[in-house]
Amino acid sequence: MPLPIHSDTPERRDHLQQLVSQWGFVPMRKQLDSGLLLYLDAERLSLKDLGDKKLGAVSVDFTDGAARHRRLHGGGRGEAVAKAVGARGQATPSVLDATAGLGRDAFVLASIGCQVTMLERSPVAAALLQDGLMRAQLDAEIGPWIGQRMRLLPGSAVDRMSDWQGDAPEVIYLDPMYPHRKKSAQVKKEMRLFQAMLGPDEDADLLLAPALALATKRVVVKRPDYAPPLCERKSDAQITTKTHRFDIYFCS
Repeated sequence: MPLPIHSDTPERRDHLQQLVSQWGFVPMRKQLDSGLLLYLDAERLSLKDLGDKKLGAVSVDFTDGAARHRRLHGGGRGEAVAKAVGARGQATPSVLDATAGLGRDAFVLASIGCQVTMLERSPVAAALLQDGLMRAQLDAEIGPWIGQRMRLLPGSAVDRMSDWQGDAPEVIYLDPMYPHRKKSAQVKKEMRLFQAMLGPDEDADLLLAPALALATKRVVVKRPDYAPPLCERKSDAQITTKTHRFDIYFCS
């Protein structure tokens, strides 16, 4: 069911109508007291849970906060996700992030020089991500490269990988949604909203076969430490962190 969207900022009404047309959102016709709502203010698009005022809003911001701190102090090529995709030395493989979500890992890979194409089937997540990318391109610090290294394609990852157009990516990165047990406030906020909206990826196992058929070098699957591998298929290698692991499958 399409999510309602609202803006009380008159100068952004044209942009609101564009989002309605592009993503199929429904303009809010009456005051709502509960449920999920997309809200467009003077600065950004965000997702809110009207029934939980303490939860706050979820938006995409590559220029400040956690994304900026991770880019400047997170370790760059030393990060586990960079090692997992094979970004060692001067290597910057082309990456297809087939389950982009809010683009956090994709941004890390782009910040070290990888060309990242992102797929996202949820119109809400894709719209939030598109909004974050548009604002990031206006930033003096990261704007000059973010538009060149990060590209968003909405739609089903399985369908797009099965009928890929253009050069095949060297690496395909998969991070399907999985129920989270951790207590991090940031994870809890986003997961509560996205689980309420989408639920877990019941069809996550369908991603592995087309990914292995398309990638030219490797497929990387990010999993919580307690989750089984996709399709119960043992990986060729693993990189582990305190809470996650990266299952790596090499392509012949």
